[in-house]
Amino acid sequence: MNLPNTITTGRILAAPFIAALPFIASPGVRLAAFVLYIVAAVTDYYDGKLARTRNLITDLGRLLDPLADKLLLFATLIPMFVLMVPDNDPFALSQSQSLDAARFPFETPFGRVGLPWWVVAIVIGREIFMTVFRQAAARRGVVISAIGPAKWKTGFQSTWVGAAFFWFFASSLATSRGWQNEPAWTAFAWFNGFVGVVTMVAAVFLTIYSLVLYLRRYSGVFTA
Repeated sequence: MNLPNTITTGRILAAPFIAALPFIASPGVRLAAFVLYIVAAVTDYYDGKLARTRNLITDLGRLLDPLADKLLLFATLIPMFVLMVPDNDPFALSQSQSLDAARFPFETPFGRVGLPWWVVAIVIGREIFMTVFRQAAARRGVVISAIGPAKWKTGFQSTWVGAAFFWFFASSLATSRGWQNEPAWTAFAWFNGFVGVVTMVAAVFLTIYSLVLYLRRYSGVFTA
């Protein structure tokens, strides 16, 4: 197994920890989850770059890399959905008081912004569809490469997830230290919330937009 494949395997092994650690009510553990996610996101870029620049692309790598990407996506969305469920969501209303107190929507000057179920459905649905779409096109001899908007989507999505995971750590730390009423804390919470909400909106828009572009560009493969 070469270096890029080893890095990809490391991301696969890290995914369960990224999914589980945010549920542990400890600032230190949630900081570890944030750091682990950052490492996984950065290595996602570098393992592909290493494989291309050093001519280390293998069939195993082609299999492992998409698997690692999908596992990382689910590993981040699961804790984000559970911990950031909006206040007016039926799922939130069914939570016990203890779980309700442990929710971490983004804080903004306009109120708390959580992660609605339909955002999760759009992100996951698009990934599943594109996986099937690419495989079907490949059987017809057409390789669908990533387009610009899809790359930007990945960047915004990574920033959104990073802001959420850091918020899990920072909010739990502020609660343990009693910082919630400090002006500096409020300013930071609003800044982090602004970054998280803006990148979430941008990621969802580019998720849909890039899907439309893929369909317009490659749908002819199936009608020719």
